Amino acid sequence: MRLFATQSEYADRVAAAVEAENHCTNQMRLLIDQISMQQGRIVALEDEKKRRDEECGQLKALVKDLERRGLERLVDKVQVPVAAVVIMACNRANYLERTINSVFKYQGSVASKYPLFVSQDGSNPQVKSKALSYDKLTYMQHLDFEPVHADNPGELTAYYKIARHYKWALDNLFYKHNFSRVIILEDDMEIAPDFFDYFEAAADLLDKDKSIMAVSSWNDNGQKQFVHDPYVLYRSDFFPGLGWMLTRTTWDELSPKWPKAYPCCYFSLFFFSLGSSLGQFFQQYLAPIKLNDVPVDWKSRDLSYLIKDNYEKYFAEIVKKATPVHGENVVLKAHDIEGDVRIEYKDQSHFEIIARQFGIFNEWKDGIPRTAYKGVVVFRYQTPRRIFLVGPDSLRQLGIKDP
Repeated sequence: MRLFATQSEYADRVAAAVEAENHCTNQMRLLIDQISMQQGRIVALEDEKKRRDEECGQLKALVKDLERRGLERLVDKVQVPVAAVVIMACNRANYLERTINSVFKYQGSVASKYPLFVSQDGSNPQVKSKALSYDKLTYMQHLDFEPVHADNPGELTAYYKIARHYKWALDNLFYKHNFSRVIILEDDMEIAPDFFDYFEAAADLLDKDKSIMAVSSWNDNGQKQFVHDPYVLYRSDFFPGLGWMLTRTTWDELSPKWPKAYPCCYFSLFFFSLGSSLGQFFQQYLAPIKLNDVPVDWKSRDLSYLIKDNYEKYFAEIVKKATPVHGENVVLKAHDIEGDVRIEYKDQSHFEIIARQFGIFNEWKDGIPRTAYKGVVVFRYQTPRRIFLVGPDSLRQLGIKDP
């Protein structure tokens, strides 16, 4: 009995051990299955991570591409202008329309570089309505009710009003709108095909050479019989005051001492003639002005010769090479010479006589003939030949020894 009991207890223990072993085996198998499942999940997660990494890389590339494109559009949208263009207007709606249309004709592809403004002096309703009828320009209105007190009896009060208008408009464009350069047009001007390209190239000159106060697209002696080469530019000591560009730095200096009266005499005569004397003036000097019709790629041209030190050497050389002509009948003598001609004038009255003989502007301002540089006025005469009207001190200023 005692043996049977012992064997029975042993059998129970063996059965319990077998059961425990089976349970352990089952647990091991379950654990192995779980590990296998986890490994499968790890592999799946690794595959998912790889796939997502690839997607992330593609998304990053796409974002970069979109950012680049968006930045390009943004840069184009907020591109820093070369210069604001302002048309100075008053009371001539039909003339303003013609000038605006002339600007828009060539501005389209460079509109972001040259935002257009119309600045009206006064309250003429037709001018205001005409300006506001265009959605691609900004309208400004200068209302000045302060009475004008001329410094000298008989002076035209219009000159004082024009001066106030100019100062107000330029102050607004430079200090309120914060432009670095401004191009000023009158409301009776037309522009040439290369107008904007010219001023963009000229802007670089203004930045490099601080001796240049302004750049102008106007030539007082630009009548068709006196011009020949659309690629030639000149420096001048005479401020032409038409179709001109200046920088904010220059305006910072000019604004505090801007004259009370704007010294203009003919800027409003480009499209029309008035009366007998003004009509004669228009027909002689303004109607024959040659509007350049050659689209010059100014930005591709080397304009370094216009830098002050370079220009003095360049200009002195071409003046030096010109054939001197003396005595009477200088026009006839110049006509008989093949190359460039140099004619010396003694003083203002002598210059005026010679200028009238050729038909160029004979006006002086503050001791300087129109278009002159170092007292030298240059123009073409009937052929590619250049005529240099040379002042009594011009050769010395240019470092030329008179033979």
